[in-house]
Amino acid sequence: MKKLAFLSMDPKDLEEYFVYDDLLIAPFAQLGYSVSTVSWHEQSHDYSQYEAVIVRTPWDYQQHESAFIACLQRIASQTLLINSLPLMQWNLNKQYLKDLQRSGVAVLPTLWFDTFNSESVKQAFSHFECDELVIKPCVSANADDTFRLTPTTLPACEPELSRCFEQRSFMLQPFVDSVTEYGEISLFYFAGELSHAILKRPKDGDFRVQEEHGGSLRAITPDTAMLHSAEAALAAMPDDYLYARVDLLMFDAQWRVIELELIEPSLYFNLAPASAQCFVSAYQRYLALHGND
Repeated sequence: MKKLAFLSMDPKDLEEYFVYDDLLIAPFAQLGYSVSTVSWHEQSHDYSQYEAVIVRTPWDYQQHESAFIACLQRIASQTLLINSLPLMQWNLNKQYLKDLQRSGVAVLPTLWFDTFNSESVKQAFSHFECDELVIKPCVSANADDTFRLTPTTLPACEPELSRCFEQRSFMLQPFVDSVTEYGEISLFYFAGELSHAILKRPKDGDFRVQEEHGGSLRAITPDTAMLHSAEAALAAMPDDYLYARVDLLMFDAQWRVIELELIEPSLYFNLAPASAQCFVSAYQRYLALHGND
């Protein structure tokens, strides 16, 4: 059988998360593939044995950015890495949103900082003319180290924020009420074609939409405005892709791109029965274009 690998994290750490990639095993097997899940922490693993390595669930990479990039470089030197190394390097730091904005994509208003300064955070409330802010690292996943702040709560949070962002670049955005009032939209594209879309809503009293934080999810049919926003972001990317997830929020009466996920997005195959087969078919198309790279 032909061999594929899904790049993940250590199994004991993955137990904390919801993972649906097993739904790909059967459709890949029908094409004669065996699939192995490999932790990116396995430094001596031989990736040349696989036709391709598809990055799927290394959801602790943000804590070890340099080591993770080195792992991706090692894989790319041995076999086909998906998504491509240049695309993932571009997507690793959320400052790619600047590139999207320069290309005319509607994104959330954002301030960018290299080091934490409480005065800069205080000034952001007046800059955005808002009563609440969201602060998060420029390299992050799964809403880790993401905080919702008000002028009242900021003083008590300052010691934790200072520790968290002492040596990490971060971003500030106005808190968007629609995330709690309506939810966040995710659209999933495989090799240039829309597969499915979902609505993610946080649990009561929270603003994080991920299942790990108690969020609820359901499949939806995206409207024309959602599709336009998502596809504008995809068109602005520096390389093509096997998988891409575009996350949207409604802000100022317009859908805004808040994330373009090209490294390790949850793809929620469980919410769209045809999506696993769609992914496998997309892999065949992608391989036809890139298999000899």
